[in-house]
Amino acid sequence: MNRITRTTALAAVVLAGATTLTATSAEAANGRVGVRETVCAQDLELRTEPLGARMGTLHHPETFLVERVSGTWVYGFAYGDINHRGWVQDGWFC
Repeated sequence: MNRITRTTALAAVVLAGATTLTATSAEAANGRVGVRETVCAQDLELRTEPLGARMGTLHHPETFLVERVSGTWVYGFAYGDINHRGWVQDGWFC
């Protein structure tokens, strides 16, 4: 039982580290309404709603115009390959 618990804990730590490494967290910041922000994350998923279906992926240094902030998510227009409105997790902008 302890081995399963340790393996699960290790997997959680590795997953958390992998998530952190997808962005330059030292430079990441929250989005500001009305500002066309540059994506700092290597990959930032555009979704239909917070935690909703994935519509595409923004890559550094593509841009996102923040139109609304709701908790830890922002709604706006994703420029670049996507060119569509949707939700992204906040805190991954330069």
